[in-house]
Amino acid sequence: MSFETISVIGLGYIGLPTAAVFASKGKNVIGVDINVHAVETINRGDIHIVEPELGDVVREAVKAGHLRATTQAEAADAFLIAVPTPFMGDHQPDLSYVKAAALSIAPVLKAGDLVILESTSPVGATEQMAEWLAEARHDLRFPQHGDDCNVHIAYCPERVLPGKVMVELLENDRVIGGMTPACSARASDLYRIFLRGECVETNARTAEMCKLTENSFRDVNIAFANELSLICAEQGINVWELIALANRHPRVNILQPGPGVGGHCIAVDPWFIVAQNPDLARLIRVAREVNDAKPAWVLDQVKQQLAECLTASGKRANEVTIACFGLAFKPNIDDLRESPAMTVAHLIAEWHSGCTLVAEPHVSKIPTRLADEATLVSIEDALQQADILVMLVDHAQFRAIPMSQITQPWIVDTKGVWR
Repeated sequence: MSFETISVIGLGYIGLPTAAVFASKGKNVIGVDINVHAVETINRGDIHIVEPELGDVVREAVKAGHLRATTQAEAADAFLIAVPTPFMGDHQPDLSYVKAAALSIAPVLKAGDLVILESTSPVGATEQMAEWLAEARHDLRFPQHGDDCNVHIAYCPERVLPGKVMVELLENDRVIGGMTPACSARASDLYRIFLRGECVETNARTAEMCKLTENSFRDVNIAFANELSLICAEQGINVWELIALANRHPRVNILQPGPGVGGHCIAVDPWFIVAQNPDLARLIRVAREVNDAKPAWVLDQVKQQLAECLTASGKRANEVTIACFGLAFKPNIDDLRESPAMTVAHLIAEWHSGCTLVAEPHVSKIPTRLADEATLVSIEDALQQADILVMLVDHAQFRAIPMSQITQPWIVDTKGVWR
């Protein structure tokens, strides 16, 4: 059975690019999102997020009539669920968005349909989604009921880098985890519509764990780099020079330290493993704790710089201006989810009695979390007005600042831009 109509539930940083690439192949794509602003923006042929090349693809797809957005699920041949999967206060996975998405498509499901969960999820989430669908549609047969199912269900996590989504979505291999081999094969047929990489088939639980493993590996590596940065600061060693030297070893590849770890994957996914395996995931837990503690350490460095500034300048604390450079969780994007830079800026603004400025070229207004505490300014104004500079995100615009413009002696550089 061919896929003439494809529905993508969740039109965020993964869902919208996925919908757009399917539409670019001439498929009829229905994007579903509860965000009315996002729906209206997409239907105008515009985008509500920052991602290179995405705007052009969406514009052409909408113009050609292949892509439209709505707030209500409609009938389709395949449904891809790409909604958030955060964790709750105790680091337990929150699958409420997945459940809501599943129940929203249940009334329009029909025999022969394919449902794929793309959201990063704890092991067993795909099976749980299948149970929710089965409870809502007793007239359909799902994979957990046997090989004669008439609705196929699979898990296929995204593996793309923000800022390069429109390239990696096409080129990267996909891990396809069906609840049965037939489900895997059916899902592979769907992705081959646009995928130039390989579809690697496995079962749903392995695919779920694979996604968590990939991001936990990176989290552990970054935690090692972040811990090195603490040690090097204590020992008077340039951590970026150290890492560059160590990485000249043919079997060493240390990642870069920063103000912490953010984003919708690396800062979240390891906790899914820890939550399900609390006694076994010891290294993964410690890595998370190391990375989560980094923003508080950065604040301590800022406090030290303020003390030096007060001694040298004779100013009072409320007369000192601190400028934070960057709020996004990684360079050259506007994504603030789980951003350690946001956390650091908030900690500084909450603690500092003077003015706190924020330079973030990828947002047009100060985030709500900082609205009453900090002021969004241009890069130029931040450099001119601030006494203390705090580098949090190595955006290209920040790396392009000539060193001749950095006249402040009081700097906290978490990314090695001004080293």
